[in-house]
Amino acid sequence: MQMTKPITTLLFDFDGTLLDTNELIIQTFQSVLNNHYPGKYERIDILPFLGPTLMESFASVDPEKVEQFIEEYRAWNVSMHDELAIEFDGVSETLKFLKAAGMKMAIVSTKKNDMVMKGLDLLDAEGVFDTVIGFDDVTNTKPHPEPILLALERLDTTKEETLMIGDNFHDIEGGKNAGVRTAGVAWSAKGEAFLQTYNPDYMLHHISDLLKIVRGEEI
Repeated sequence: MQMTKPITTLLFDFDGTLLDTNELIIQTFQSVLNNHYPGKYERIDILPFLGPTLMESFASVDPEKVEQFIEEYRAWNVSMHDELAIEFDGVSETLKFLKAAGMKMAIVSTKKNDMVMKGLDLLDAEGVFDTVIGFDDVTNTKPHPEPILLALERLDTTKEETLMIGDNFHDIEGGKNAGVRTAGVAWSAKGEAFLQTYNPDYMLHHISDLLKIVRGEEI
């Protein structure tokens, strides 16, 4: 019987996984959409937009106005970013423990790279990540395997040793498409039950659960 290789590499989605940007994202979408369609979009209507790229989300609203919507979105989002984005409990501390334990770690996000870096500035985790894969680095975003495979290439690691962690089905499906193990996060804005339908290998209830996983312990 083939033994499962120990996990040496951790790939993290960013928004909604490490940094709680849910309120920021929801309010940004509401600001843009209610400016054009007053009263049409409630909070619950925004939830499907958490995860996909801005292009995909706004194309579903009006394909003719995608560029205008994105420009308005980014302007509002940047202005409110540091006020509304906050770290999830235990993230910085856990990341430092994992780094000290020798883990290879990367961000794999559908967000533009400059906004990922802006978010990283809010985390007390300087030097933790070996690389960042963002929207600007790839042709195809998650759930396509391209960004995950690019991360493996940059980290000089293998699929068998890698875990993809995220708060949305794009992360779970992307991980499966790339052939790596996957972990959902129970603090997802879409709910633990929603993520479980995509059958991740693990479900984290706190970021520190990763410390047990990399030691090969049950969570």
